[in-house]
Amino acid sequence: MFSQEEENFLLELARNAINTYIDEKKIISPPNNTPDSLKTDMGAFVTLNKNNQLRGCIGYSEPIKPLVNAVIDVAISAATSDPRFPPLKSSEIDEIHLEISVLTKPELVEVEHPQEYLKKIKVGVDGLIVEKGVYKGLLLPQVPVEWNWEEEEFLCQTCIKAGLSADCWYDKDTKIFSFQALIFHEKD
Repeated sequence: MFSQEEENFLLELARNAINTYIDEKKIISPPNNTPDSLKTDMGAFVTLNKNNQLRGCIGYSEPIKPLVNAVIDVAISAATSDPRFPPLKSSEIDEIHLEISVLTKPELVEVEHPQEYLKKIKVGVDGLIVEKGVYKGLLLPQVPVEWNWEEEEFLCQTCIKAGLSADCWYDKDTKIFSFQALIFHEKD
């Protein structure tokens, strides 16, 4: 989907956005040399890990702005606004490992019976969004792989992430969306 140069460009951009915001409280603009391929509207998540542990993860599931702008926004948000963690400190920046997930547009998974979800979802390929009323939860494709979940556990955990009961995917009012992601990270 992207060349190694484009992936490196986005990783450096995300790190620069975090550094600049934490040090100067400024939001950077996309560089003038941004490749045209990174100006297309796409969903994106930035995940921060410290010592192989999650330290922040925020993103846009929908393609609402150019990828280059989305990466800047979500990198800063992952570092400063993930409600599960305190804002990243300047002293932690060098300990953070960045991962970017560029998402395809989510598509509704249509089924006649809820059990069919188990055959339509592919662990390691699909990310999931569970939506019911005002509740919404998302898990990226790499999450069930990291936790060694099968399809049913993946569905249940996405329901829990949405603040719903684990079995809400059986409810006809619950919508399940799937998406795929190109995932790349900084080299060690």
